Amino acid sequence: MSTAYEEYMRQVVLPMRKELTDAGFEELKTVDEVDAFMADAEGTTLVFINSVCGCAAGLARPSAIYSLKHDRTPDQLVTVFAGQDRDATAQMRSKFPEYAPSSPSMALLKGNEVVHFIPREEIEGAEPEAIIRNLATAYNEHC
Repeated sequence: MSTAYEEYMRQVVLPMRKELTDAGFEELKTVDEVDAFMADAEGTTLVFINSVCGCAAGLARPSAIYSLKHDRTPDQLVTVFAGQDRDATAQMRSKFPEYAPSSPSMALLKGNEVVHFIPREEIEGAEPEAIIRNLATAYNEHC
């Protein structure tokens, strides 16, 4: 049974989830969903590790969404939500253990291999244009 706080947080994050799903990201909310997606992952995938923090709202989500206007983009878009879908997030993070847990963050995968990673440290305090350029450069190289 969920607490009143857990229910409140589920409601608070709905627009944060919707912002990405409206842009075409598939939410992976369970370990099984992460495993199933990763088992069949082909081509390129942008994995967005979502968060409630201000840099997710003001920088990471808008930059990731805007980056999809670029000529080259990933074949798939998926997201897990740190602090909300904890098991799914931990499972996704386990797929790229060479990178410290960071949220928000973005990983560009080719198949199951991380070919580009943007941790929170490269998001927080950055200009949106720099994040978009970072993603576009990775798309040009890998997509």
